[in-house]
Amino acid sequence: MGVIQVLEPGLFTTVQDLGREGFGPMGVSASGAADKISLRMGNRLLANNQGAPGLEMTLLGGTFAFPDGAVLALAGSDFGATLEERPIELWRAQVAKPKQVLRLGPTRSGARCYLCVQGGIEVEPFLGSASTHILSGLGGHEGRALRKGDELKIGTRYVKGLAPWSASMPDREWALSPRTMEVLEPRKVIRVTDGPQSGWFSEGAKKVFYESAYRVAEDSNRMGIRLQGAAISTPAGGEMISEGVALGAIQVPEGGQPIILFVEQQTTGGYPKIANVISADFHRLGQLRPRDEIRFQQVEPLGARSMLAFQEMVLENDLRDRRSLENEKRFLKR
Repeated sequence: MGVIQVLEPGLFTTVQDLGREGFGPMGVSASGAADKISLRMGNRLLANNQGAPGLEMTLLGGTFAFPDGAVLALAGSDFGATLEERPIELWRAQVAKPKQVLRLGPTRSGARCYLCVQGGIEVEPFLGSASTHILSGLGGHEGRALRKGDELKIGTRYVKGLAPWSASMPDREWALSPRTMEVLEPRKVIRVTDGPQSGWFSEGAKKVFYESAYRVAEDSNRMGIRLQGAAISTPAGGEMISEGVALGAIQVPEGGQPIILFVEQQTTGGYPKIANVISADFHRLGQLRPRDEIRFQQVEPLGARSMLAFQEMVLENDLRDRRSLENEKRFLKR
């Protein structure tokens, strides 16, 4: 069993898996990776279970040493990673030899990059999940973001059967299919369905919401993505009796600036919800950076379900032999 030594933690780096579902009635949100698809695909490249815990880095990556070596993959946004000063690619399994150092810098694209290691990261689970829940200070590594000097154990129990290749570097190497890469492409038009209180809003307010561009505010975090833009007229002064809220719900408080409830959202809320981000676009929320501009597109619930089903079908058929994939690309260019 190897370890990861944290030489520099980056801006905000936490241990995350796919979260803990089903504890909302206890006041505990699911937490988990902000971009779950990137974490899933990074793990699949390593033959891990898709929910194996990895490191989520936000805006600025860290520096990590592997005293005993490791097999790793980076997923999500490009943080300009190097392994022993050699640039390395996203979406590709890599071998870190004993004592080698991985360095990541500021983001060059979206908001988050994931470091996955073969075998996953071993931490004490909280409510059945390894994800860090910052609000409660539980889960992950001591319930907090990583610090310089932390040491994380690399496990073995998350490997899903026989790895497609070993640390000796393979004849065969896996890559993501072109359709999966399309799923992972950034999208600044976020698809939504009607929220529980959408009928409370006037047609004029809905017109403003769907026709305006909104900028991600600097104070956005894993609890909520605050937006700045055209104010939406709020019914009942922007307040209501508190009720349970869902991931991706878009609340409109007094003042009319919408807030998208995110992975560590409060489980109840007292503001009317004009819309809800569809499940197929949750991962895109995780890659939004401060000052990014987004728009909203309305879809019907049946369409939202179809989009999610298609997305899952693509992801379940994603891995391809890298050499055969390159040959296929060359053939298609003829």
